[in-house]
Amino acid sequence: MHSSILELGERFRKRSLSPVELTKDCLARIAQLNPAIHAFITVSSDSALEQARQAEAEIARGDWRGPLHGIPLAVKDLIDTAGILSTAASALFKDRIPHEDAEVVSRLKHAGAVLLGKQNLHEFAYGGSSVVGYYGAVHNPWSLAHIAGGSSGGSAAAVSAGLGYGAIGTDTSGSIREPAALCGVVGLKPTYGRVSARGVIPLAPSLDHVGPIARTVEDVAVILEAIAGFDRNDPASRDVPAADYARALRQGPGALRIGVPRSFFCEDLDPEVAAATDNALRVLAAMAAEVREIELPVPTDRSLQSAEAYAYHAEFVARTPELYEPETLRRIESGRNLSAGDVLEQRNQLQNTRREIVDVFENVDVLVTPTTPVVAPTIADLLEDPDQLRARELVLLRNTRPFNIWGLPAISVPCGFTAAGLPMGLQISGPHWQEARVLQLAYAYEQATDWHLRQPPNPERPD
Repeated sequence: MHSSILELGERFRKRSLSPVELTKDCLARIAQLNPAIHAFITVSSDSALEQARQAEAEIARGDWRGPLHGIPLAVKDLIDTAGILSTAASALFKDRIPHEDAEVVSRLKHAGAVLLGKQNLHEFAYGGSSVVGYYGAVHNPWSLAHIAGGSSGGSAAAVSAGLGYGAIGTDTSGSIREPAALCGVVGLKPTYGRVSARGVIPLAPSLDHVGPIARTVEDVAVILEAIAGFDRNDPASRDVPAADYARALRQGPGALRIGVPRSFFCEDLDPEVAAATDNALRVLAAMAAEVREIELPVPTDRSLQSAEAYAYHAEFVARTPELYEPETLRRIESGRNLSAGDVLEQRNQLQNTRREIVDVFENVDVLVTPTTPVVAPTIADLLEDPDQLRARELVLLRNTRPFNIWGLPAISVPCGFTAAGLPMGLQISGPHWQEARVLQLAYAYEQATDWHLRQPPNPERPD
C-alpha cells in the first residue's frame, strides 16, 4: 500500500501492474483484517472484480479515463449504491437496496474506480465514535482497543489498514476529519456544496458534506477532482468551477498568512496533542509569510442539526423505534420539540454566519488548529458510561464542527503520534471554494514531515 494513486495509474498504463491483480490484493487484505477492524459492512467482491477486468481492458486499448481508472476504493454505507446494500449501519435499513447510485458514486464509476464495498459507520452518522451501530464497533488499526472515530470510522480505518486506496465519507460535525486524525490518514471536508450529497442518507442537510479520505494529500486531491462539481439535482450544490487539484499541489502554497485561533480551539488540549500542534506550527512557520494568533467567534449551537435529523427520522421513529440503537434514538428524539419557526431562524442564522466568516480571510489566508483536542479513547472506556458517551464524542468533534457551520473547506493531516502510538491530526482550513489552497499547504506540511509514511501493525483476528 505504499504506491500513490498516480503511481498506480502509471503502472497500469505501462502494464507492469493489473487492476485485477490490485483488486484481488485488496480483497484478500479485507478478508484477512476486516474481522478484527470491522471496517466493512458489505464487500462487493464479484462486482469489484468485474469492474477491475473492465478497467484493465479499457486501459489496454488506450481508453484511459483518468487517474482513478482501476483504483480500488470504497464508500461509507449511507451512500446509495444501486443493487448493493446501503444500511447506514442500522437494523432499520438492514435489507435496503437502492435502485440508483448516489451522484458521488456515479462520478466514481465514470472515473473508472473499482468499488470494493460499503464501510461501517456510527449508526445514521449520528455520532463521533463508530461504536454505536447494528454491525458493531469499528476498531482503530493502530490499537484495536481504541475507537476509529466517527461517523466515517470504517472509511478511515479501512484506508489506514490498507484495505483500499481511498474512501468517500460524510461530514456533518467532523465525521471525515476526526476519524482521519484518529486513524493517521488524510481527510478532507470540501466547501459546502462542492460535492453533491444527492443519494446520501442525510443527518442534517444544512450541514452535511461529502468528501474523500486517503493515505496522502495527493491521493485526496485526485479523488476530490473526480467527485467535485455541480449537480443541478442537488439543492445544496453550487456551480463553482473545480480546479485541477493534483496539479495545484506541485505549484506550492506560496508564502501564506496563517491564522491560529488558540482561544476555543487550543483550550483543554491533551498535552501530547498540544505538543504535536506546536511542533507542526513550527514546521509551517518555516514556509509561511507569518503565523499569528487570531480571535474567532465560534458558533456552538447544535439545535439545527437536532431538528433536521429528527425531521428525516420522525416517520421511522413513529413506526419502528425498536429498530434503532437506544443511543441513536435518544439523539434523534432530542430534536422533537423544535418548531418550524425555530428551524427557519436557525437556517437564516447559518447563512449569516457563513457570510460573516468570509471577513476573517482579509487578514489571513488559512486557519490552522488541532483536529481533535484529545486522542482516541478506548472503546471499553466510552461504552462503560453510556450517559457520558455523547459528551465524550462532542469533545472529540469540538474543533471540527465549527467548520461545518461556516461551510469552509478543511482538511486533517497526520501531525504526530502519542507515546502509546496513537495518531494525532492537524486541521487546515481556508476560504470558501479554496480547496486548492488548503491542499497546497497540507501537502507542503506533509512533504516536510514523515508522519504519513508510518503504517499501523497488522491486527490479529479477534478471538
